[in-house]
Amino acid sequence: MGRWVGLLRSLVTYWRPGRQRGLRRLYAPFVGPDDLVFDVGAHLGDRATAFAALGARVVAFEPQPHVARWLRLLVGRNDRVTVRAEAVGARTGTGRLSISERHPTVSTLSAAWREQVRERNAGFRGVHWRDGIEVPIVTLDSLIETHGLPRFLKIDVEGFETEVLAGLSHAVPGLSVEFVGGDLGSSCACVRRISELGSYEFNAVAGEQREFLFGEWRTAGEMIAWLEGGANGIASGDIYARLSSGQPRTSGTRGS
Repeated sequence: MGRWVGLLRSLVTYWRPGRQRGLRRLYAPFVGPDDLVFDVGAHLGDRATAFAALGARVVAFEPQPHVARWLRLLVGRNDRVTVRAEAVGARTGTGRLSISERHPTVSTLSAAWREQVRERNAGFRGVHWRDGIEVPIVTLDSLIETHGLPRFLKIDVEGFETEVLAGLSHAVPGLSVEFVGGDLGSSCACVRRISELGSYEFNAVAGEQREFLFGEWRTAGEMIAWLEGGANGIASGDIYARLSSGQPRTSGTRGS
C-alpha cells in the first residue's frame, strides 16, 4: 500500500496541470532541437518530457525498479526518450539503494545523506527507508563515450550528487544539481567540483518553482556563500550552472 501512496503523491506533484508549460519555459534557454540531455534521477519523467518537448534527445536514468516501470509507461513511448534503469556515480559497478516507499523521490544511495537530513531537516522527520537493493551504476564519462556530450545535465539523486559529478571530467554547457537543507555542505562541494570543470556562473530555483531566484547569475564564490549562509532557509531546490564563456539560447517562443 505504501508504494502506491508514494507513486500517487508523485503523480499529483509532478504531473499536475500547467507544470509542463512552466518546465519548458525554464529549460528553453538551455535546450533546443536535437540537443542531448541526461536526466539523472528521472523519477516519473516530467522533466524528461519537457526536454523532449523542446526537441531534445533525452537519456533518462531511474534505478528504482517499480518507478522505472512507471517511467517507461509514461515516457517510454516517446521516441526522443531512452529510459535506463541504472544509477549514475563515481565509478562503474553496483550500489545499495535505500528505498522509501511512501516518499520514492527521496530514495538514496547515500547512507550519510539519509541520516543527516532526517536529523537536520524537519521535512524528513516522517520519512522512513527500508533495506536497500543492489542497483547497477554507470559513470557520466562512460555515458558520454556512448551517447556524446550532453547540452544539459540534470542531477537529482538525493545526496549522491557529488558522486555523480566525480564521474564527470567534461565541461557540460548547462547543468543542475539538487540542494537540500541539512546537507548544504555537499551542495557547496558540487559547486566547487563544477567550477573545476570549467568557467561557470550559477543561479538557483527554490523547491518545485520554475523561475530563478536571482536576477543576475552568481560566481561560484557567491553561490557557495549563499549556501553556507543557509540558502535563505529554503528546504530544497536546484542549483543551476552555465558556462560563462557563452550565453545559453534565448527562449524565443519555445517556452510558451
